[in-house]
Amino acid sequence: MALQDKPHLRRFHTAYRNSLTREEVASASFAVCRQLASWPLFSNASTVLTYIAFRNEIDLSGLLPEFPEIQWAAPRIVERGMCVHAYDPTRLVRHPFGMMEPAKSLPAIAPEEIDLVFVPGLAFDRKGGRLGFGGGYYDRFLPTTRAIRIGITYDANLVDRLPHAEWDQRVHWIATPSTILRCSTTTSEPLP
Repeated sequence: MALQDKPHLRRFHTAYRNSLTREEVASASFAVCRQLASWPLFSNASTVLTYIAFRNEIDLSGLLPEFPEIQWAAPRIVERGMCVHAYDPTRLVRHPFGMMEPAKSLPAIAPEEIDLVFVPGLAFDRKGGRLGFGGGYYDRFLPTTRAIRIGITYDANLVDRLPHAEWDQRVHWIATPSTILRCSTTTSEPLP
């Protein structure tokens, strides 16, 4: 699959997400949260970088109050990069792109402190490839942390193969409403 296919794939997967009703998004979000809540790799983490759901992304905010012992962090866009701050739902600001992010006055969290990163995406493939919106923010941030990367997506947005450039960062695991898969360069397996 060629890299020039990315714009077409973005339109296709965006259209699918945009077609979902609030009820479908809420149901899928609940299912993913239940999958993650019972997953030892997550529940044993100390510091987790989550994202704040935007444009029908799967919403993981239901997990946060269930795990108050976890230090929660969220990304903030800075120029062409991303920095990480402590998550406080009462201190969110709207970025010019439209999504909510932590206020810059919140404590910064160093990438090396993060154990797990929940990575949003339009689509993922079974080898851990990710299709984002094309800004490259996660592709630039992920190499700065040794955290385990978990892609979060709908079952319909988990595909066999996506175009992959050398700078595209892969995830180690993918969580959908129906499963958690371990990714590798050759296969992905459901979590036992």
